[in-house]
Amino acid sequence: MGQVRNLDNIEATLAPLRAAGKKIVFTNGCFDLLHVGHVRYLQEAQKLGDLLVVGVNSDASVKRLKGPTRPVQIEADRAEILAALGAVDFTVIFTEDTPENLIHKVRPDILVKGGDWKIDSIVGAPFVMSYGGQVMSLQFVDGKSTTKLIEKAQQ
Repeated sequence: MGQVRNLDNIEATLAPLRAAGKKIVFTNGCFDLLHVGHVRYLQEAQKLGDLLVVGVNSDASVKRLKGPTRPVQIEADRAEILAALGAVDFTVIFTEDTPENLIHKVRPDILVKGGDWKIDSIVGAPFVMSYGGQVMSLQFVDGKSTTKLIEKAQQ
């Protein structure tokens, strides 16, 4: 089971693991209502390295990005649910609209996003590539989204 960390201690948490040669994969998102698309995506991301770190948008940033009715679940719950998944080693809540600062702290070997993201539009990609890291866009699970779940629940 993974652990919820904060922005202040993620570097210290990862340092000995990196020193031991562990390959760190990073992704991020709102993960408002966990669905099968999220699970498949996170499992695929985890297979790319030894550790998966997931940045979770804070409640305030989700509201700014998705609108006044979101998030459905509070940030602490979203981070804890993700950390409980076997594929996830660490979750970190970030307050900005993008995970750029968190990516600089994590310094992942591999940065991934869902297949709906083009590599040249992935936040943090230039930084990760600057030190030889990889940036990847993983397969998107068509028709699976939090927005669609919410719409279906409201019918």
